[in-house]
Amino acid sequence: MERGAGARLLLLLWAACCWHARAVGSSRYTIGVTNGGPWGDWAWPEMCPDGLFTIGFSIKVEAPQGISGDDTAMNGIRLHCSRGRTVESESGRWGAWSEPQWCPRGGFLVAFSLRVEAPKTLGDNTGANNVRFRCSDGTELEGPGLAWGDFGKWSEACPKGICGAQTKVQASRGLLDDTALNDVRFFCCSS
Repeated sequence: MERGAGARLLLLLWAACCWHARAVGSSRYTIGVTNGGPWGDWAWPEMCPDGLFTIGFSIKVEAPQGISGDDTAMNGIRLHCSRGRTVESESGRWGAWSEPQWCPRGGFLVAFSLRVEAPKTLGDNTGANNVRFRCSDGTELEGPGLAWGDFGKWSEACPKGICGAQTKVQASRGLLDDTALNDVRFFCCSS
């Protein structure tokens, strides 16, 4: 590739990235927690269509693999938006999706807490293992994830509900230790 063409390509990619970040961030802010796992990269954000908000969630969980297996625990979070729509940022490849859990009628998701196993020097690391959500009426919903690690503090609440998600996922590492989902941040609705 010519030097000038490479520079133009980089400029184009930078402009597209900044436009997307400005478009997502201009009308919505994110909530997060401080105990997310250290591995992986932030994926693309996924948002409910404008005017819709999340009323439930499902998680993708890999069952315990036993002493000789490589555990990844929670691999993904799927948000169920109002009017039957679903959104999901990147997920790990292992596990199966749980049945949805719903806020009571008329309620919506506003805050969350993440269960994360602290990194180990030796042994099998898992990253995020489960998630809890708080609904607008105060109801708490806990996913059917695994019990390794501890739940951290609750995030701040989105006054108008959660409208999207962005996950931090470690890609498959082959024969090395995999952790899959490590952290997540959620986008608050603007209206």
